[in-house]
Amino acid sequence: MIGQNIAQAAALLKQGEVIAIPTETVYGLAGNALDERAVAKIFAIKQRPSFDPLIVHVPDLRHLENWVKDIPPLARKLAEQFMPGALTLLLEKKDQISDLVTAGSPLVAMRIPAHPLAQELLQSLPFPLAAPSANPFGYISPTRAEHVAHQLGAQIPYILDGGPCSIGLESTIVGFPEGRATVFRKGGISVEAIEALIGPVQVKAHSSSNPQAPGMLKSHYAPRVPLVLGNLLELIPVYEGKAVGVLSFREKFSEIPSERQFALSSSGDYTEAARNLFSAMRYLDRLPIDFILTELLPEEGLGRAINDRLRRAAAVE
Repeated sequence: MIGQNIAQAAALLKQGEVIAIPTETVYGLAGNALDERAVAKIFAIKQRPSFDPLIVHVPDLRHLENWVKDIPPLARKLAEQFMPGALTLLLEKKDQISDLVTAGSPLVAMRIPAHPLAQELLQSLPFPLAAPSANPFGYISPTRAEHVAHQLGAQIPYILDGGPCSIGLESTIVGFPEGRATVFRKGGISVEAIEALIGPVQVKAHSSSNPQAPGMLKSHYAPRVPLVLGNLLELIPVYEGKAVGVLSFREKFSEIPSERQFALSSSGDYTEAARNLFSAMRYLDRLPIDFILTELLPEEGLGRAINDRLRRAAAVE
């Protein structure tokens, strides 16, 4: 069922159920983070490997402090600037947070979503919510309620509909190994914005196993149709005669039928491109095509996070 009934959503979560919730980044598959049975349901519904940790969502910084041992000065500075918002902090957890949530790590990924429905729901609950993206593991993240319904609707009792996600990319994850700010996952807040506030940061490459933070697996966000990454002006002639779709940053190509193309932003706006990315991938993935041809964006601002998702969608383990 899809709806906007906060009381119904909260009641289901209190009963140990798992539901879908909106955030400004992507839709999440949410359950009580303190209930191991609910957390196990999340892994089972997503078919997510248990070594890939989950993000815990809370309504504000005061609640965040309840579940971590300490917030380092740099983390607090980031929190005060970017929370609520598309930032996740990787911090040392208190014992109340199960090792199942963190995949055995002493660190927990904490986020304060800015979406008004997510905020209202979290404020009504006596517990935090564990919530990875509401899609089958490894597939394109959902940015609308209907995306969730199409993929997981038969497996969950409720989808809280908050409309299209305003950002459309997962949160940026920042941790502090040995006291140094480190971006573990590029996302909805650019590395440049973080560095403008706290100075230079390390940026981790993704890992192929035992990730230190959620969403770090090498192959991820992938459509069913193979995605081929390269220079579109060179790729399109190579695939002439084949059934292809094109996912571009700005341009359209006369040799490809218009219904088989999606330009993320004709004006070259990175925010618009990020918001459209996962919907565009889903649109092309549903077409009767054999390949999706795509290109990288300039490596600046949100272009870096978009490129991260495209590289992993094209990765072959």
